[in-house]
Amino acid sequence: MFIGENLTNLRIMHGYSRKQLSEMLHVTEQAVWQYENNYTSPKLQIVNDLKSIFNVKSKYFYKKDVLKLYSVPGNIPVMNIAYRSKVMNVISKTQSEAKHIEYLDSFVNYVTANLTLPTQKIIQLREEVINYLNNSHDERKLQINKIAKLTRLKLGLSNDTNDDLMFLIEKNGVFIFEKPMDEEIDAYSLWTNKDRPFIILGNLKRSAVRRNFDIAHELGHLLLHYKVEFTNLNRKEHKAMEEEANLFAGAFLLPEESFLEDINTLAYVTNPDAYIDLKKKWKTSLQVLGYRAANLGVLDSKKHRNFYASLHRKGYLKREPLDEILPIQKPQKVKSIIDLVAKKGLTDIHKMIEKDWMVEISFFHRLTGIHISFFNDYIVRKQDFELVNVNEFPSSIGGKN
Repeated sequence: MFIGENLTNLRIMHGYSRKQLSEMLHVTEQAVWQYENNYTSPKLQIVNDLKSIFNVKSKYFYKKDVLKLYSVPGNIPVMNIAYRSKVMNVISKTQSEAKHIEYLDSFVNYVTANLTLPTQKIIQLREEVINYLNNSHDERKLQINKIAKLTRLKLGLSNDTNDDLMFLIEKNGVFIFEKPMDEEIDAYSLWTNKDRPFIILGNLKRSAVRRNFDIAHELGHLLLHYKVEFTNLNRKEHKAMEEEANLFAGAFLLPEESFLEDINTLAYVTNPDAYIDLKKKWKTSLQVLGYRAANLGVLDSKKHRNFYASLHRKGYLKREPLDEILPIQKPQKVKSIIDLVAKKGLTDIHKMIEKDWMVEISFFHRLTGIHISFFNDYIVRKQDFELVNVNEFPSSIGGKN
């Protein structure tokens, strides 16, 4: 029997309205509603179209889906999703991203089911931050700067480089994934109700420095704005939260003492080109370097306006020097987990794709941002292993030649 809820989950995760899906299927919107609510079952041709649209097997629609099997009901608080975005998001978009995280959370549950994970330091850090904020009388800007300094220390970042930024944030408990996003959204983050932190990064047209700021910005939301209901904020409140996350990101990426030592060597602090070597060292944009210099009082308001005007004249607000050269950090944590459980025989990747998740490899690529070739390698390796076993024992299947 066709399970309508499975279709609903996929549709929401992909961000389609019923009307949009009905147009793709060449049926009425009412027909899609009937499929999802189990009033009617779609014909075979419709099911074939659905599996092509969502990159799943036909049987996906006739058995309990992965959210029933591997997720915790009510674990994704949709109202708490924090966006790095130019605009406030409509609720339908937020629901789509929440459903995406629900699938990701199920995936992480699946691949870590046979592993014992250590207590995540990011949770301990979050509790330390909450305790400090609840008992501190410092003004907000000073609080954020202190928390940024503490975070860098607790996560193990040295004070002279951001080269291991993503690795150390993942190592300390955050699950980072990539996915294509709308132009207006750079990234978003969320704590699940079971204390699993996610950062989702847009992977389109990004530079290394922009990605680093996105990561630091979302880390700021995870630590400063735990349990904030972002969907209930008005524009003024949303802007204030974004400014706090930006302030955290600047202070976190450019630790005060080390950065001041570097910037004091510059002859012309209002000339963006003078900051290029610092950009190469810290892997942060010229714009962020100027922003941090202004926050630390190196640039007064007039000098910062001149700096920004120079960025505009040189075309650096669209593309900066080194943007084509600096390597972009990519999430590695989940790939390492998959590699570990596959090599130890704890998870059969072929079984995961075909039987347990009932999807195509391209489904995992869209879900996790991990390239199709990564999953393909395990399928090819398994097939090669089976061929070797057959070839090693020819007599067992055909007698002596």
